[in-house]
Amino acid sequence: MYGRANILVIDDDEAIRDSCRQALSRDGNRVEVADDGLMGLAMLKKESFDLIILDLKMPGLAGMEVLNEIKGDDPEAIIIVITGYATIESAVEAMKRGAYDFVPKPFTPNGLRMIVKRALEKKKLALENVLLRAELKYDFEPKVIIGQSQSMKGVEDLVLKVSPTDSTVLISGESGTGKELVAKAIHRHSRRKDKPFVVVDCGSLVENLFESELFGHVKGSFTGATETKYGRFELANGGTIFFDEIGNISINFQIKLLRVLQEREITKVGSSQVIKVDVRIIAATNKDLQKVVKEGTFREDLFYRLSVVPIALPPLRERREDIPLLVNHFLKKYNKKRKKKVRAVSDQAMKALVEYDWFGNVRELENAIERAVVLTENEVIGPDDLFYYGLAASTASRSNADKAQRLIDVEREHIIKTFKMFSCHMGKAAEALGIDRKTLRLKLKKYGII
Repeated sequence: MYGRANILVIDDDEAIRDSCRQALSRDGNRVEVADDGLMGLAMLKKESFDLIILDLKMPGLAGMEVLNEIKGDDPEAIIIVITGYATIESAVEAMKRGAYDFVPKPFTPNGLRMIVKRALEKKKLALENVLLRAELKYDFEPKVIIGQSQSMKGVEDLVLKVSPTDSTVLISGESGTGKELVAKAIHRHSRRKDKPFVVVDCGSLVENLFESELFGHVKGSFTGATETKYGRFELANGGTIFFDEIGNISINFQIKLLRVLQEREITKVGSSQVIKVDVRIIAATNKDLQKVVKEGTFREDLFYRLSVVPIALPPLRERREDIPLLVNHFLKKYNKKRKKKVRAVSDQAMKALVEYDWFGNVRELENAIERAVVLTENEVIGPDDLFYYGLAASTASRSNADKAQRLIDVEREHIIKTFKMFSCHMGKAAEALGIDRKTLRLKLKKYGII
C-alpha cells in the first residue's frame, strides 16, 4: 500500500466515528464511516479499503458477523477491532477470525494512530514481498547510456522533460532499441522513483489470464483461484506500470484498459469492490500503432490516451556513432559480471561492429559483447571473437563493398547453421543468436529460409 490509505470506520457511536476520522485524517488518510454493520458491508461491496476499524458491539448485525463477512469476501482484509467490552475471550476470538489487532475503548488518538500505522506497514510489506516474489521490482543502473547522436540527445531531452510530470508516455521503436530502459529512466527521474516500477509483458501473458494478472482475483472466483491475488495495477499503486508491446493486446482487453485509464479504478475478478489506483502509465510498442488503428485492430481512443507524449527510438543502424559508446559500456559491465579482464576492443573489431546492421539493435549488440567477453582468451577483443555474429576476421581487411557482401553471406550461413542446430525451434535459435524471435523470423524470410 503506497500513498495515503483508504480507511473505513464501522461503529454505531458517532463520537467514536468522529474521533477516528479526526485522528487518522491528520496523517493524510482518507476516512469513510458507517454507522452499522449492514452499511459498512454495503460500502465494502462498492469500494476496497486498505484498513477497516470495526466495533464488535453494535445493534443489528453484530461485529463478529461483520468480521466473518468481510474475511469471507477478502481474506487479505486488515481489520482492527474496537469494543468497550474488553475481555480476553473476545480479543482471542476476534484474532482467531482474522482481526489484525484489538483495541479496547476508551483509546487515545495517538494510540489508535500507532496501531493503524503498524497495520498499514504490514500491508505495505506484504505487497513488497509479492513484488519481489514475482520479480516485478527492478534494480536500476545509476545512469542509462542513451548515446551521443543527435537523435538520441533529442530522446534524452524529452525523457528529462516528461519525467517530472505524470503524463502517459508511448515509446515506439524496433525490438531491442531500449524501450524498457527509457521507461525505467522516466520512472527514475519522476516523483514516483521510490515507488514500484511494474512491467507487464503484453506479448507473453495468456489472453484468458490477462484480466486476473492485471486486476487480481478473489479466492474461488474461477477454477484454480485458491487464494486472493494482487493484480499488477494494485502492486504498482503509487508508482509506474509499464506495458511492453502494448500492440499485442486484444480488442476486448483494450476496452477494459481504456476504462482503467479513464476512471483510475479497477475491480478484481470475482469481486464487486472498486479499488482506486494511482499509477503512471508508460507503454511501448514495436508496431506502427497508427497503421494498426487504421486496420481496425487497435482502438483509436486508446491510442490517443496512451500517446499523450510519444517518444520514438531510432534503430541502432541509424545512429552508428553511438556504437563505440555502447560497446565500451557493455565491456565494463560484463568484465565486472563475468570477472574478466578484457581491456578493449581492437580497431578492426570496432570497425566491424560499427558497420554491422544490428537488426536486433542494442539488445543484439549487448549479447554480442557479453559472448565475446566470455569466450575470448585475450585482453583485447578482436574480429575472431565476433565470428558468431557474422563478423569474421577474414572480412576485417576487405574493402567496404566486398566486406558488406561477405558479412551478409556469413550471417546467412551462421543463421542457417544455428536454426538447424536447434531443430528449427524459433525460440531456442533466437536465444542462441542473441536476438528476439521477430528479428530471427525477419532474417529467415529475408534469406528465403522460411
